[in-house]
Amino acid sequence: MTRYLGLDLGSVTCGVSESDTGFIASTVETIRFKPEDYNTAMDRVLEIVEKKKPDLIVIGYPLMLNDDEGPKAQLCREFGEVLEQESGVKVVLQDERFTTAESESILLEADLSRKKRKKKIDQMAAVAILQRYLDSHQQ
Repeated sequence: MTRYLGLDLGSVTCGVSESDTGFIASTVETIRFKPEDYNTAMDRVLEIVEKKKPDLIVIGYPLMLNDDEGPKAQLCREFGEVLEQESGVKVVLQDERFTTAESESILLEADLSRKKRKKKIDQMAAVAILQRYLDSHQQ
């Protein structure tokens, strides 16, 4: 059975999700790091990869609305390339447009406080990214 890891890379956080079944994504953790300190983020992601042993890593790819790759999308693509090289695990990019807004809506419906939403939003976005990938690749 294929194991998946999903990532939502931000400028100070990285939401992490997983799926052992290939059908349902679930939260793992939110990695917090100093602004733009992607080396620290990479180190922690590599630790998680070592522990979880995924067969595939899915990284959110924040394309612009016109499908162009902006600086943030380029950063995610480059992070993915380094992660694939360092971990030896295949990395794919998944369009992540609107996943944070979708996640915020779900957390609001769950009636979580602003403080709790802030702690969970990145994990939920990582779940949405991975779930989108899984849904689009069902056999």
